[in-house]
Amino acid sequence: MNAPWSAGRTGQREPFIAFVCDDNTAEALRPIAIEQGWAGEKVNKGGLRNAVQTLSVSASPNILFVDLSESGDPLNDINALAEVCEPGTVVIATGQVNDVRLYRDLLASGIQDYLLKPLNPDMMRESFVQAQAMLNAPKLSEDVPDHPHCSLAVIGTRGGVGASTVATSLAWLLSAKGGRTTGLLDLDVHFGTGALSLDLEPGRGLTDAIENPGRIDGLFIERAMVRASDKLAILSAEAPINSPMMSDGSAFFQLQEELRGAFECTVIDMPRAMIVQHPHLASDVQVAVVVTELTLAAARDTIRILSWFKSNAPQTRVILVANRVHPAAQLEISRKDFEGSIEHKVDYVVPFDQKLAAQAAKLGKPLAEAGKNAKTVAPLAHLAEHVVQASEESGGETAAGGKKGGKGGSLLDRLGSLRPKKAQPAKA
Repeated sequence: MNAPWSAGRTGQREPFIAFVCDDNTAEALRPIAIEQGWAGEKVNKGGLRNAVQTLSVSASPNILFVDLSESGDPLNDINALAEVCEPGTVVIATGQVNDVRLYRDLLASGIQDYLLKPLNPDMMRESFVQAQAMLNAPKLSEDVPDHPHCSLAVIGTRGGVGASTVATSLAWLLSAKGGRTTGLLDLDVHFGTGALSLDLEPGRGLTDAIENPGRIDGLFIERAMVRASDKLAILSAEAPINSPMMSDGSAFFQLQEELRGAFECTVIDMPRAMIVQHPHLASDVQVAVVVTELTLAAARDTIRILSWFKSNAPQTRVILVANRVHPAAQLEISRKDFEGSIEHKVDYVVPFDQKLAAQAAKLGKPLAEAGKNAKTVAPLAHLAEHVVQASEESGGETAAGGKKGGKGGSLLDRLGSLRPKKAQPAKA
């Protein structure tokens, strides 16, 4: 059940009001509130009952902190509070009952967080940061876009080829340069770097979605995504590595559906294992950007992934990007030989630029933003334009099939032809 406070946006209201039951809670909360820039006198006594009485005759704040310690039926009382709260209020509750079921039920009712007494300063700070991030979350557009939705997935043929770098750069280019509202979905729930590349905290939205797929809707997307700019938001995670995420893929599929309704463009940073475990995720992707490097191992995996798209998602337009490409003399395989082995042309070549990559990491910016005028970024800008054009085209052949009429032979036969030429790479 969704409480009314989660249905709208904030207006010109008090940024923060608290209603607590005892002096100890007030004394613990007041200095943390002041740290956030809020007035200490906004911490009131009276708990939930006083909150309901006060807010029934006055505007509710952007962030409401309420003490449930004196409540005999917290869930029922929270619903009473919801009736007097205006849309857009983020509610944080505290109490003495340490019960997982109550915690889950309270979150399901629409509150942002439930903190156990005695209050821990660090947990309060974290909860307030998340609450403010929610207030800044992207609002779903009610306007009909002037152009078709652009949906793309970025897949690396191997780890370390820079697929996440390409994904964040494309998302930034589509939003900042293309002027389109863009949602970035990082599906590497344990080791994703999308939020890190944007200098953001990933939040808990993606892990919540995986654990509770039934809660995913437009409102969930609005609240869970973390805003990077007015037109760019990200949904990612840093799940504990001792906690495997068990999912049948329904959460990921539903997230794609809701993102299409919330944004004009969606960029999915999709680990290659996802197409093995959840092949249906590629069914609604208009464009797949396959990122590779010019090596023997990457050639093998590029052949396999292109073949997979041809068989499993023939409607998807595939664009092949060679990333982090060193000067010709340093290549393991030349571009010409690489293309010959995979029987598919490389659409874009992004040069390796260690200095720019380091600068982008230090600034916490996507590569495309950190090097706006660099020659290294030019192929990424052209790629973004290509992606939009490809998504707008109806029908037409998918590029996953590669060149027609190419030579046959097994995968190993095609790879084997590269080995004698590896020491003498042609100019890329």
